This record gives sequence, C-alpha cells and structure tokens, in this order.
Amino acid sequence: MEPVLKIESLKKYYGKSKSQTKALDGITFQVMPGEFLGIMGSSGSGKSTLLNCIATVIQPTGGSILMNGRPIQTLKGAALADYRGKEIGYLFQNFELLDNLTGRENILLPLSLHKVAEKEGRKRLEQLTSYLEIQDVLQKFPAQMSGGQKQRVAAARALILNPGIVLADEPTGALDSKNAKALMEKLFGLNQNENATVLMVTHDSNAASYCRRILFIQDGVIFYELRRNIPEESRQEFYTRILKVMAQLGGGSANVL
Repeated sequence: MEPVLKIESLKKYYGKSKSQTKALDGITFQVMPGEFLGIMGSSGSGKSTLLNCIATVIQPTGGSILMNGRPIQTLKGAALADYRGKEIGYLFQNFELLDNLTGRENILLPLSLHKVAEKEGRKRLEQLTSYLEIQDVLQKFPAQMSGGQKQRVAAARALILNPGIVLADEPTGALDSKNAKALMEKLFGLNQNENATVLMVTHDSNAASYCRRILFIQDGVIFYELRRNIPEESRQEFYTRILKVMAQLGGGSANVL
C-alpha cells in the first residue's frame, strides 16, 4: 500500500545565518490511507508550519512533500487549485465559515468553486449532514449556530469533495469540552467507517487520544512517535501514555473526555 502523503527531510527556515529560526529542521514521515495521525507539540514547535507547508500556504526551504506520489511544490495554476480544493480538505480552529452564507451554502461552496455540479454532491451532502447531525442548521447563518454546530458544518465542507486527506488544525481549540468530544467522536467515526484519512495538529491530549498514531514535534524535529495498540488499548490508556510524553515537552491536558 502506497502512502497518501510522504514527507521527506522537510525544512522551513526563517531569517538569515546567526538569527535564523528553524521552524522545521528535516522532518520525515508518511501518512497511510485511512490513518488518523496526530501532530503534537508545544507552542512554536513547528506543527502549524508543517500543516501550512502541506496545504501550500507557505513554501518550505527544503525537502519534499508528495501527495499520492506527486510533488506538490511543483504545482501551478489549475493543478494547484485542484490540489487545494479536491485533494485536501482543511478544517480550521476558528471555523472560517462565510457569514453571509447559510450552512448548506457553506458546505456546498467547494462544489461551485471547483465546477462540480451540485447534483453530484447532493447525496454526499445528505450523508454528511445526517452523520454530523446538522440537518437543523442547514438554513441558518453562522451567527445563528453554536460553536459545535459551526465546526461540524466546517467539517462537512472539508469532506464534501471526498479529499484524499483532511488537514485539521486545532479543530477543538475554539470548542468547550462537550462540543470538542462530539466533534472528535464524529471525526473518529468518519475515519473508522468511511476510511477517511485525517492529519490533525493539536495541543490537546484529549483530542489526540482519538488518533491511531501521534508524532511529537519539538524545535522543528520529531521528538517521539506513539502508536495506539488497536484494539487492545482503550482510549483512556492511550490518553495516559500521551500525557507522559507531553509532560516531557512541558504540556498536557486536564481530564479525559
């Protein structure tokens, strides 16, 4: 089985010579189809820079990023737009919904941006909204939704085009514990039942306990790798192991959801 995403010796440096900051300093890893991979680390460790490089928001200084065997740094024009819109789905911490569009319109927006007929996405829309339990907010505007509803609408938008991988950037960061748990259970279910591939950056050990594997980043390099023993290991047990590693990094979390 070939990896969906392959990162080789990825580097991102800011500044020059003596004052140079090495946000990423030679990171290498792979994401396999259907994997739920977490990226953890303290603030400034390089985890968000990594996600932004994969999303082509910023250009790396060196190394390579291959999506389904294709180097993304060489993509231009329409090919780059297709990559950003169809091959990756992005789930932001602060939802990034358009205030003047309803929930339905926000979810369907990628279809119109990438010239996909709404008819083709209608079945997918029904499946996602039913699973994410957001049928009752499809006609509402973001200002009329709770934080949890906004994030589930954003999740549906990220998944509507069946991307090869979902990039989730602190998806529970703006949610209370109840809504964070609900969102993570939905993402975990999509991973388990639909084989959705998810790469999630988080500082939250609770959210990370839903992952199958976690890479811990410190000072721009991979500090440690932790795998969940499925199905033998419970989420509570995995959470406890995560806390032990985070303690070495100077971070942690409160109570498991």
